[in-house]
Amino acid sequence: MKAVILSGGLGTRLRPLTINTPKTMVPVLNIPFLEYVIRRLRQHNVSQVVLALNYLPQPIKDYFGNGSRFGIKLNYILEETPLGTAGAIKNAEKFLDETFLVLNGDIFTDLDLTAMIDFHNKKESGVTIALTPVNDPTSYGLVETDVQDRVTRFLEKPSWSQVTTNMINAGTYILETDVLSSIPPQTKFSFEREVFPPLLEQGEPIYAYPSSCYWMDIGTPEKYSQLNEDLLSGRSNQYHSAGQVVIGEQDDIHQTAQISGPVVIGNNCALGQNVRLSGPVVIGQDCKILEGALVEDSIIWGAVGIGAGAVVRRSIIANNCRLGAGSIVEDSVLGDNVTVSEGYKLEPNSRIWPGTRVG
Repeated sequence: MKAVILSGGLGTRLRPLTINTPKTMVPVLNIPFLEYVIRRLRQHNVSQVVLALNYLPQPIKDYFGNGSRFGIKLNYILEETPLGTAGAIKNAEKFLDETFLVLNGDIFTDLDLTAMIDFHNKKESGVTIALTPVNDPTSYGLVETDVQDRVTRFLEKPSWSQVTTNMINAGTYILETDVLSSIPPQTKFSFEREVFPPLLEQGEPIYAYPSSCYWMDIGTPEKYSQLNEDLLSGRSNQYHSAGQVVIGEQDDIHQTAQISGPVVIGNNCALGQNVRLSGPVVIGQDCKILEGALVEDSIIWGAVGIGAGAVVRRSIIANNCRLGAGSIVEDSVLGDNVTVSEGYKLEPNSRIWPGTRVG
C-alpha cells in the first residue's frame, strides 16, 4: 500500500521551535518526529510514501533522501502555496493509483494500521477515518457514527452545547482513488470541510475506525513536551526503554553526576561534576553541562551549553543555545542560538525567538 504524509505545515503554534526546523523534524527523544511515522508505516507493509511539503522542505529531503535507509520508497511533492489537507493530496495524484493512506504529519499514534486497512476492505468503504476519544472535543473535528460505524455527521470544532460524542477525527484516513475526483487541482481544499461532508450528503460510504490507542497532536510546546514524557513513561508502544536512563556513545559523564530517570542522553555529551538530571529529561547530542547545573523535566536539543550552576526546569531549549553560569530558565521555550546571560533569571513562561541574547 501507498501512503501520503501531510508534512507542509508551518508549525505556527510550535514557534519559536519551528522558525528554523520543520514541524515534522522536531526531535522526539532525539529522533525526528517524522521518522517515527515512516518507520511505523513500514511495519504495516506500506512500501511507498509521498511526503507533501511546503514549509522548509530541504531539511526533510536531506535527512530522508530516497527512503532506502528506512526500507521504503520516498517521493516528494512540493506545494508552492499551502493547499490544505485535500489540496495537498490532489497535488500528489500522479503517485496515487490504488487505495492509499493519508496521515497528518503532526500526529503521533500507535494506531494499528493493518487492522484499519482490513476494516476498510471488509466494509467496502470509499473513505475510512480513524477516530480517537479526547477529553475536550471542542478543538477538533467531531464525528458521529451509527452502530455499524458508518459516519452520520461531521461537526468541526463544536461548542460544548453541540457535543454528542468525544470521538474526533484522528488525522488518519484510508481513501479510494475515486475521492480525488471531488478535489479541484491547485486549490486550497480541506477534507474536513469540503470533501467529507459533501460525500456524506451524496450517500457515499464513509466509515469510522475507532481506537483508544495512544494518540497525541504535537501542535503546541506543551503537547510536544507531553509526547516526550509519555514515551519515556511507557504510554506508547514505540519506545522500549521506558523509565530507564539511556546514555549515548562517547559521552563523558563525571562520576559525581546524579541522574534520575527516565532520561535520554544523546551522543558526545559531557556532564560535569555534581550535575543533576531529574527526569523526564531529554538531552540532545553534543551538549555540554557544567558543574553543579540542574536540568529537570526538560527537553534540550543539540549542541547546547549549560553553564555552571545553571537551572533549567520544565523548559524546551532548541539547538545551539548558551545558558550562562547561574542562569535560571523555568517554564519557557527557547529557539535556536539563544544566549541567556550569566546569573540572569528568565521570566517564567517566556518564548524566546532564535538568535536572541537575553539579560
